[in-house]
Amino acid sequence: MATETPAAELRELTEEDLVAKLRESKEELFNLRFQMATGQLDNNRRLRVVRHEIARIYTVMRERELGLATGPAGKGDAA
Repeated sequence: MATETPAAELRELTEEDLVAKLRESKEELFNLRFQMATGQLDNNRRLRVVRHEIARIYTVMRERELGLATGPAGKGDAA
């Protein structure tokens, strides 16, 4: 992943897509931490960017849980 995802784009994703993106970001964070520990990490800024992206994903998920925001239009609105 080369760039961070804006919150507006995350809000357009389905719940399954958010979970998948969260899993990918956590895996990337693990790999970056591993590279840092072994001295192979070239871009320290990437650690911060990935942590912020994980926080954004959790924020969007929490907004939906509290009913402050909904998922993409047409998905799950029938209830």
